[in-house]
Amino acid sequence: MPESAGPTPTAAAPSRVTVCRDCCCGTVKVPGDHRAQTARLRSAVPVRVSACLDVCEQANVIVVQPSAEARRAGARPVWLGLVNDPEATEDVIAWVSAGGPGTAPMPEILDLYAFDPGPAGRGPGRG
Repeated sequence: MPESAGPTPTAAAPSRVTVCRDCCCGTVKVPGDHRAQTARLRSAVPVRVSACLDVCEQANVIVVQPSAEARRAGARPVWLGLVNDPEATEDVIAWVSAGGPGTAPMPEILDLYAFDPGPAGRGPGRG
């Protein structure tokens, strides 16, 4: 029987991050080394890069998704804005590595970055 190249259907999807990289996030409009931030995140946690998430006033935006198990238990994505320094990126990595929303408490420092995206950030597949 051939081995599967991907996760099995029963495998739990871990907490992961979605990084906005489009019109504002990840561009020269926002200071910082965006490639280094994305590379650092990818070196430590599952990352998905997204087109504009429609909350440009919060650039750079990172959405921390709960694991599949935590989502089934009621956890919801946490939106973080203005994540423009390496220390904040490390705090996100630590939280996701510990389990993320619904599994591990969010580091208090990330309260400064958390925001409600409102209806613009809750399109299909979001929230």
